[in-house]
Formats: sequence, C-alpha cells, structure tokens
Amino acid sequence: MKHLLPLAALAAALLAGCQPGAKTDAAAGPNKDLNGLFGQYWERQSKFFPLDATAQGDNRYNDQLPNDQTRAYRDSLGAFYQQYLTRLEKFDRNALDENDKISYDIFQYEMQQRLAGLKQPTWMMPFQQFWGLPLTLGQYGSGQGNQPFKTVQDYDAWLGRVHGFPVWADSAMANFRAGMRTGVVLPKALVKKMIPQMRGKDIDVTDPTKSLYYGPILRLPASFSAADKARLTAAYKKAILTELAPTYRKLGNFLAGDYLQSARTSSGIAAIPGGPGLYTYDVAYWTTTTKTPQEIYETGLREVARIRGEMEKVKNQVGFKGDLQAFFAELRTNPKFKPYKKPEEVLAAFEKIHQTIEPNLGKLFSRTPKTPFEIRETEKFREASASAEYNQGSPDGSRPGVFYVPIADATQFNTTSGMESLFLHEAIPGHHYQVSLQQENQDLPKFRQFAWYGAMGEGWALYSESLGKDLGLYTDPYQYMGALGDEMHRAVRLVVDTGLHSRGMSREDAIKYMMDNEPLDEAGTTAEIERYMAIPGQALSYKTGALKIKELREKYQQELGSKFDLRAFHDELLKDGVMPLTVLERKMDAWAKSVK
Repeated sequence: MKHLLPLAALAAALLAGCQPGAKTDAAAGPNKDLNGLFGQYWERQSKFFPLDATAQGDNRYNDQLPNDQTRAYRDSLGAFYQQYLTRLEKFDRNALDENDKISYDIFQYEMQQRLAGLKQPTWMMPFQQFWGLPLTLGQYGSGQGNQPFKTVQDYDAWLGRVHGFPVWADSAMANFRAGMRTGVVLPKALVKKMIPQMRGKDIDVTDPTKSLYYGPILRLPASFSAADKARLTAAYKKAILTELAPTYRKLGNFLAGDYLQSARTSSGIAAIPGGPGLYTYDVAYWTTTTKTPQEIYETGLREVARIRGEMEKVKNQVGFKGDLQAFFAELRTNPKFKPYKKPEEVLAAFEKIHQTIEPNLGKLFSRTPKTPFEIRETEKFREASASAEYNQGSPDGSRPGVFYVPIADATQFNTTSGMESLFLHEAIPGHHYQVSLQQENQDLPKFRQFAWYGAMGEGWALYSESLGKDLGLYTDPYQYMGALGDEMHRAVRLVVDTGLHSRGMSREDAIKYMMDNEPLDEAGTTAEIERYMAIPGQALSYKTGALKIKELREKYQQELGSKFDLRAFHDELLKDGVMPLTVLERKMDAWAKSVK
C-alpha cells in the first residue's frame, strides 16, 4: 500500500517539469504545446486534490488524504498555480484556434482566481455545517459514494485515507484557534449545527459495527478470500475505534467548548477582519462577473417583485381567498399536500416526473448524456442539514449520476415544494445533462472536462426549471406555484446574501424576508439562511447565471429570427462545458454569427 507523500516530496513532484530550461512552449506549434501544458497541469493537480481525482474516476490516489490545512500545502499550491499561469501567458493567444482561445481564457481566469483565493483568510475557518472534509469523508467512506469498494486493493486504499484524517483534524483545529486569536471565526448559529454532525450516532461510536464507516464491510464481495475478509474486518474495526470515532469526538468537543465560546454573534462575513474584501472576492468568484453587491441586491428586489406578481396570478387561478401570506400558509399546512407515508413513495413520485419528461426531451436537445442516472434517498448521517442535490457520475459510466433527496420524515414531505422544478434543476436536464455531457466530451482538456463554475452550472440548472411546460410538466397549478417558489427562492437569495454580507442584515431579518416572500417553514428557511452565512456569495450564482442564459437566448432569437433553433442553442451552450459568463457570451456570440 502506498503512503501519503511527505509535503516536500509532493511539492517537488508537482513542480517537476516546470523549471527554467524545460522545452519552450512554442517549439512544436502553439495548439499542440498548449494542450500539453494543460495535460501536465491536470496530472499534477490531481495529486494535490486526490479526493477530486477519485470523484472523476481517476483511482491512482485513492489511498491519499493530503493535509491541506498547513501553510506549506498552501504555499506549494500557490507556487504551482503561479508556475502554470506564467507558462500560459508565454503563448500568443491570437495564434490559437477558437477552442484553444476558450481554453486559454478559462485557464487564465482559473489560475488568477485560485491565486487570489489563497490570499483570503478562509483557511482559519476550515469547515462548516454545509461543506468540509468531516462531511465529505463520510460520503466517501460509507461504501455508497465516490470511493470504490470492489477489490481488496480498494479496501486497503481507503484505510490509507483514514490514516490521514487525525492529522488533518489536528491541523484544522490549529487553524480554527488561529482564527480565534484574530477574530476570523464562524457565527455561533453555525457552530451549534456542526457539533451534532461530529457526534452523530453512526459517527461517534463505541461499537464499530454501528459506524457509517463499517458500511463497506457489510458489503464485502463474496469473491474475497476468507483470510482477506477477516483481515479487512479487523482493520476496519480498529480504524473506526482508534482513528475515526476519536477524531470526530475530538472535533465535536473542541467545537462545543473553546470554539463555541469564541464564535461570533454577527451573521455576515463583513464582521471579520478583512471581511468586506473577502466578500468582494466571493461575489466575483461565484458570479464570474464584475457586478457589485449593490447591483445584485437591486436585481434581486426587481425579480422578487416580478415573481410575486406571477404568484398572485396562480393564487387567483385556484380560487384562493386571502393574501399571498395566507396562501403560503395553506400550501405549507394543508394535509392534502402531504400524501406520502414512506420514503419509497417520495422517490417513486420523482421517478414519475422522470418518466413524464422523457418523451419530450428530444424537442429541446439533440445531445444527451450516456452516463446512467439514479434517484436515491440522502444518507441518514448528513440528512438533517442536506438539501436535495446531484452527485456526478464517472465519465466512463461505471458510477451513475445520482439525484439525492433528503427525506427525514416522508409524512411531512410537501408536494407543493416544487418537486417538478427540483427534478429539472438537480437531475434532468439540469445538472445531470450539463455535468455528464461536459465529462463525456473527450475533445476538452481535462481541466475543462471537470471544471465547475457555479454561475454557469447553477445558472443552467435554474434555467432548466423554466423548460417545465415544454417538457410536459407544470400542468397542475400547485406544481407551477412550486416552480415559482423555487424561482423566487433564487431571487430572494440575491437580496439576503448581499444583505447579510454587505448591508448589515441579521440572520433573523434574513429569515423573516425569506418567509415573507416564500412558502417555506421556519426550519427550512433557517437552514437556507445559515447556508448563505457559511458560504458567502455561492447563492448569487444561480440567478445571475440563469438571467444571463435567458438574456442570450432572447438576444439570438431576435438576431436570428427563423434561423434560431432552440435545440441547437441548448446543444451549443452545453457542449463545451461550464466557463465564466464573459467567456460564455463570447463563445455564444461566435456561434450566432456562424448561424447567420
């Protein structure tokens, strides 16, 4: 079994081949050498991010969990990005073909953003209740996620990862303590949500067989020898009792003790030292635009007003007597909107939506993914703070794309919550089409095959919700109301995210604003607002991207007239993967010009 690379060796391996005196980039034609540069970059960055490599179907580093909480790691990463940005900028962009110009622009943007990100103080807040290694590790180690558990080597590889977790956690706590000294700390409300995650009944265990991480042992392949089964069972029990459970316990005790006492009572990131600058970075990072928080806030107010008008129409259509708030209460509380008894019934309802749209997809798309697709219930250990989400498949189709639905209590699952629009967004044609078509495109350099830009990726998924009527959905006014609720949700986000982080809005004010404009209960609203507190700017990406895609569609419909083909527009939009919105607009303008 391979061991974790010492950091100095890791840095040396990553930077090898990037030193002065190496073969010049323009030696054998610009496009060939540019793609060589991208290939080298991808190889080396996979060693920095082995969990990502596993998710992308590259299993060479499945035993590795580098300690990304150290200054040495961050410094090595910064040197790596700067080396490749410098090498890129030696190329003459004007000499490249159109696809390579797109690659050049995306790569330059990516390196600049990552370098800017390393200058931010976020390393002093290593994880929160929504994202971070303590949660991700559970998804990988359950035996039902990205980490493969098919061979004896696979099982041994996972143990290699486990061995790195206690060291990672010690470094993460040291970083949290650095934040406590400087005032760069999480809000108390978020820390209170993190503590039970570290103390879950299938996480902090004394009986290893009750652990989430025992899942792979419960599914040991029959083909394994008796000796291997016995050895692995003993090794997994030992890892759970001596490394995993104690580490989670230590993290939980730290968060519940010293850290909670030091956590801040403020809601927005502006309250920490350097916070306003960090939010400016976050807004640019997530929207891939130069829009200011003020501009985004004003866009949000306009969209909220427009969608409220549409909601009033639906309320009147169904004959409801009362104001919009009363209608929201009716949607939340009427038992007829909560017909389910078991999780299986909820999953079956989503599958029915899938079957309804299937015959109509050909009207809007000529390119469809080969990657298989499944609908699953979210794992119990992360259900309480999870939203419905899409987990990408592997490019070779060996692991399906999965639409995860958290179902804490099936009897409380509300059909008016926007089930149809949720499926269009998270599953088909939203994330499943976009991510799968991108990963399957072998003509893209690897860094583009597996790129993610929330503004375009989430923007596409939100735009996909607007295709419901074309796909045979939204025939029930209550489902259409749910879709409007989902659209309103993304508009409200523009107001509350910028409000929290740049306008002094409190957590409580943000919760009230959201509930005034959406048919959400207080628990769901609170979880949403706390998500925006944890990941400033991320919630801005959806509406910003969707508005840009709609703007482009309307522009080309006007310009091209009868030559505009919606299928061709969708295919062109998706075929080259996600990219910053400015790069996307340049690409789509060139497409429209060629159609003309």
